This record gives sequence, C-alpha cells and structure tokens, in this order.
Amino acid sequence: MTAASAPLAAGRAGPPPAGAHAPPPDEPELVERVRRGDPAAFDVLVGRYMRRAFAVAYRLMGQKEDAEDLVQDAFMAVLQRIETFQAGRPFGPWFFRILVNRGLNSRKARSLRAVDQIPLSAASASLSPERAAEQTELRERLGMALEGLPERQRVIVNLFELEGFDGPEIAEILEIADGTVRWHLHEARKTLRRALAPYERSRT
Repeated sequence: MTAASAPLAAGRAGPPPAGAHAPPPDEPELVERVRRGDPAAFDVLVGRYMRRAFAVAYRLMGQKEDAEDLVQDAFMAVLQRIETFQAGRPFGPWFFRILVNRGLNSRKARSLRAVDQIPLSAASASLSPERAAEQTELRERLGMALEGLPERQRVIVNLFELEGFDGPEIAEILEIADGTVRWHLHEARKTLRRALAPYERSRT
C-alpha cells in the first residue's frame, strides 16, 4: 500500500460492527410492507400508535372496555382498507379518521352515555378536605360541561386540548376545514368558560 492510498483505505467503510442495529423503518416503508402482507410491519405500526389510539378512544367512549374494542376495530379496519391509503400522505391522520368515525358511529348505534372527564390524579393526602372537595366539584362541572357540548365540538376539544393534535391534524381527521376546527374550538371554549364561571366566582 502506498502512502497516498493509506488515508483512503483507512476511511473506507467496513462491515457494521457486531450487534449494530439498522435504523427503524420509516412510516411509508412500514405501510408498503403492510400492503405486501408483512405481519411484522403491521405489529410495528400498531406499537407506534397504540398508546395514543387508546387515549383518543377512551375520550370518545368513556369506558375502558369500549375503548379497547374500538382500538382493535380501528386497527382491523386499517388492514382491510390499506389498499385505499394514498401513498405519500401521513398515516396518522388517516388512521385516526378511521378510529374517530367508528367511535362516533358506535356511540350512536349503542346509545352509550359517554363520560368524557379529564382523568386527574387522585387528590394528594396533603390536601385539606375543603381543597379535595373543590377539585372533585371542578372535575364534575368540567365533565358535565364537556358532555353538554355538541358532539363535534366535544371531539375537537378532546383531540386538541387533551391529546395534543393541532388544528390541521384535526381538520384532516374529521375531514373539515382548518378554519371550521378553530371556530368550533372557540365556541366550545366559550361554553366551557360559562359553565365554570360560577365555580370561579365562588373561589374569589
């Protein structure tokens, strides 16, 4: 080996070291593998979305068992409809559109009484009985106020305020304009503020 060739040889990439792992596949690749019937790819996709899917399903259904059923149903629908998914588009909004639509249809079909309460941690033992009672009252008021919202507004509030979706994502999930999402969110917040106003006044 000549001196001139030594630096090139030293910098040449060799085989990966033992134990090295390939980077996780990106989403378009996973979706394409699912199209080809790869169950391992589907398992990875489910793993990426399971936690958030259950959280959204629980907001919709109000009961753990119903939420679990909805998530399973939505993922099965993904397998059935994967050929209709438009390549190049993000998978998440498409999946959550399926989940939300099926959840809303299930609520209507079974006339479930959803309890869309914000799950707060149990009151600390250091809280006074009066403070603990205030927190309980606030949860009850907020739960009733959410339940009293029109269904679309309740879904938008849950997705935006509690699950962290942004306006364009919600617009794609619900297949409505981004401006419509903002309007519903504004109206829902006004309604919730009115519902909680007596509680706020009682604390002043």
